[in-house]
Amino acid sequence: MIVIPAIDLKEGKCVRLLQGRMEDATVYSDNPEETAKRWVAEGAELLHIVDLDGAFTGGMKNLSAIESIRKAIRIPVEVGGGIRDIERIDQLLSLGVNRIILGTVAVEKPELVKEACKKYPGRILVGIDAKNGFVATKGWVEVTQIKAKELALKMQGYGAAGIIYTDISKDGMLSGPNIEATREMVESLNIPVIASGGISSIDDIKRLSNIKGLWGAITGKAIYSGALNLKEAIRITKDAC
Repeated sequence: MIVIPAIDLKEGKCVRLLQGRMEDATVYSDNPEETAKRWVAEGAELLHIVDLDGAFTGGMKNLSAIESIRKAIRIPVEVGGGIRDIERIDQLLSLGVNRIILGTVAVEKPELVKEACKKYPGRILVGIDAKNGFVATKGWVEVTQIKAKELALKMQGYGAAGIIYTDISKDGMLSGPNIEATREMVESLNIPVIASGGISSIDDIKRLSNIKGLWGAITGKAIYSGALNLKEAIRITKDAC
């Protein structure tokens, strides 16, 4: 399992939200580029970037910040948030983004996921945000009647390269990840699963790393608040190998 630091962008700044609420945003840095360099220096092998403005409005609002991050670091980056047409996917990949995360469109326009996976095999991930087992969309504003596991299986069939699974009741709360729900998702799929939401400590990293087959874990608030040392988390997961 690899540990993946997250950079959430709002109006060009690095922020973290509390349970996905834009009004509960804490600004951690005015310089996303330097933040990215910091996580690389601490051993990150992959960077997870979310355009929060895009997730809520459907339009990319932090493109210049994403481009600056991409130019500043050498490790792969994955980007999600407000990516709802093939043109935007083309644009981001042309900037050097390595992997694209599609979320809301997996529910609203699933054929786009199929098209994107066909056009860019191995480079399209699907982000599934769940509350009580049901998929939430549009920056977690709307909770659907679609079961997370059912959507994941459908997206696997469409050719998704992996699933990023977020338990939104845990995200930004530093209350620990939903281990059982994450394990169930991993065991249900044949493609990589990345866990997200709720990581608050080294113990959480250890618990997640015990899920057989879990590909990665995304951490945000914990590394910004100092509750988790990214370098130590990466070392522990590597030692476990």
